[in-house]
Amino acid sequence: MISKIDRKSERARRHARVRAKITGTTECPRLAVTKTNKNIIAQIIDDTKGETLAYVSTMNKEIKNKGANKEAAKEVGAAIAKKAQEKKIKAVVFDRGGFIYHGVVKELAEAAREAGLEF
Repeated sequence: MISKIDRKSERARRHARVRAKITGTTECPRLAVTKTNKNIIAQIIDDTKGETLAYVSTMNKEIKNKGANKEAAKEVGAAIAKKAQEKKIKAVVFDRGGFIYHGVVKELAEAAREAGLEF
């Protein structure tokens, strides 16, 4: 009998594979992206200290577009880049979180690049 593929565990496997190669340092922290059916979350993380330096999601009050769509992803990308510049972070390592780099994840990354983050 053919078993149904568990999409959540497959994404977790991809994410573990990516995280084995990518770590955020103090000089170049990690930009981690998470998406759900309702929200988009972006964090800038320093893995050496184990702390989150900046956090933006569609649940924040400054984000006008709510939901997990491309317009909201553009706003989150621009907002996370703005917060990074306030903390004098210029370059980051992009962690797509096991999600395919297209659609919402791609829009967030492009908006962050246009707003001044380098990766």
